[in-house]
Amino acid sequence: MSALVQVPLARLPHGMDLPLPGYATDQSAGADLLAAVTEQVTLDPGKRAIVPTGISIALPSGYEAQVRPRSGLAAKHGVTVLNSPGTIDADYRGEVGVILINHGDEPFTIDRGMRIAQLIIAPVSVAQWQETDDLDESARGGGGFGSTGTHV
Repeated sequence: MSALVQVPLARLPHGMDLPLPGYATDQSAGADLLAAVTEQVTLDPGKRAIVPTGISIALPSGYEAQVRPRSGLAAKHGVTVLNSPGTIDADYRGEVGVILINHGDEPFTIDRGMRIAQLIIAPVSVAQWQETDDLDESARGGGGFGSTGTHV
């Protein structure tokens, strides 16, 4: 069973007629965010835009919201969330905006009410840094950026 988190949400004037973010199925991790554009927006290949959603949220302390791409837009059109995942902090009260980029070969049109991204609500861990001169050893060590190879 998933944890239920109460998140206050305010509809902004340009989003009043749109549905609230919704979960497509009972087991969906992300709620769909909708484009609250007042007119069509066309993203040419290689271009990006901040797409409004028409909502603001007030996350509880200790939580974040992650804005993630929709797999269908990425697979079919090459359109994704540029700073994925985009983080919305608990103290942010502005409009939720989605930075979309078109990595595809064709212009992509965003219509009002289109499902453009997913919103995941997640707990946040805060680190307490403990400075040291030496770190414990691990099997991987300092290897990164492909050091473990590409095949099993």
